[in-house]
Amino acid sequence: MPSAALPRPGFDEAVVHLAAEYWPYARSGGLAEAVRGIARYQARAGVPTMVVLPFHRSIRRTFPWIEPFCEVGVPGPRWERARIFRAPASPGTPDTYFIGNAEYFDRDSLYGWNGDAYPDNHRRFAFFCRAALQALPRISPGPTLVHAHDWHAALALVYLRTHADRQPYYDRVASVMTVHNAGYQGRFGPEVLGELGLDPRHYHWRFLEWYGKLNVLKGALVCADMVTTVSPTHALELRTPTGGFGLHHTFEELGDRFVGILNGIELDLWDPATDPVLPTRFDAERLPGKGACKERLQTMCGFEVDPTIPLVGMSARLVQQKGLDLILAAGITDLRAQWVFLGHGERRYHERLLELARGAPGRVAVRFDFSEELEHRLLGGADMLLMPSLYEPCGITQMRAQRYGALPVARRVGGLSDTVEDGVTGFLFDEYRPEALRACLERAVGEYADRCAWLGRMRTAMARDFGWARSVKEYQDVYRRALRRHAQRVSLP
Repeated sequence: MPSAALPRPGFDEAVVHLAAEYWPYARSGGLAEAVRGIARYQARAGVPTMVVLPFHRSIRRTFPWIEPFCEVGVPGPRWERARIFRAPASPGTPDTYFIGNAEYFDRDSLYGWNGDAYPDNHRRFAFFCRAALQALPRISPGPTLVHAHDWHAALALVYLRTHADRQPYYDRVASVMTVHNAGYQGRFGPEVLGELGLDPRHYHWRFLEWYGKLNVLKGALVCADMVTTVSPTHALELRTPTGGFGLHHTFEELGDRFVGILNGIELDLWDPATDPVLPTRFDAERLPGKGACKERLQTMCGFEVDPTIPLVGMSARLVQQKGLDLILAAGITDLRAQWVFLGHGERRYHERLLELARGAPGRVAVRFDFSEELEHRLLGGADMLLMPSLYEPCGITQMRAQRYGALPVARRVGGLSDTVEDGVTGFLFDEYRPEALRACLERAVGEYADRCAWLGRMRTAMARDFGWARSVKEYQDVYRRALRRHAQRVSLP
């Protein structure tokens, strides 16, 4: 969407995003794409926009043209140094900076190995946050707002209020915290307070303490001028004992400082009418191309090529959150459908899905070699997308799927509630039980037999606008509110 379609922001501050991931440089899930979507469209709207992330080993190896920018000293429990790198930016795109330190970021993966987190993640991301703040005057010397994403960047907001507060430059820096996944909070034993350079007097129930643990995300919620999460429904869920991941009281106390803004998708990258990866391009007026994509996918998976058999796809991290336990207990292979699972995650789910495929040869395909190209092909060929999530703050795949004419079969939770209309653009169920998923799948497979009605649903789903322009307008309002609140901020508890 051209910048002319977006309103001027109405504030003079540059926005600096702090995140552990940012597509295309580093990605493990939807966080990288969400940060890119927000930052990219802000830049298009004329907001001076920067992104700061760790200089992970994978970035250094994949993007060798990233150039040195400066070096900064990083105060803390011990004096350290960080090399700051910069990726050349083109007009209308965010400037991207990287915090380099081999001890912390020259590693095989972003967060851990073989399903286990690195034991020093608290120190790694504390260093990232301190170094980013030290580099901030070099990156954005004028009026600045810091927008932190998830717990990995949360300590930056704590340090702003406990270390840098009342210093001339930092005193003017307003802050926004976005919670993409509250299931990950950065919880550690209180013994790491010294390693993080935090004053023990801040370790109490109103600030950093959480049931005998240090909770990094909670600290950022207390410190931020404004807090957002990634869908309106999830903002309501986080305020409840069942949906707040133990932080519901903190989210409740935020009052009108806390809002939900729905994520979007990049419409130019996810468009079946122009997608170079698809074997045949299509749109709502040229749906035979969708059939050709399905035929190619059936052939690739070793399935019977039959347009009357619904093809159900799933593209997700293979973890409990995504509803794998429901799928494995629902007896899905009894239904007249074909199933494709794309993703990687916990070994137990890899093994169970392979067992499922062995029990239904020619009807279940499993791919653990996830790639963007395979996801495009899956959504292009699938009739339905499976998302029976235990929780789903927003979800991006269900929006992409609708644009590609694959109707979601999803649990009515979080952003799935906000983006899928039951019986119109997809099929929803409520209870987190295998029987509820099974009943929803039976309904969807039954409806697939009415080809005329199904094509109508497809066209309706493909016409939905899930672009970022709407969301960026809402973030601009949040930034204005954050700036007003920052000018009137009160002392920390």
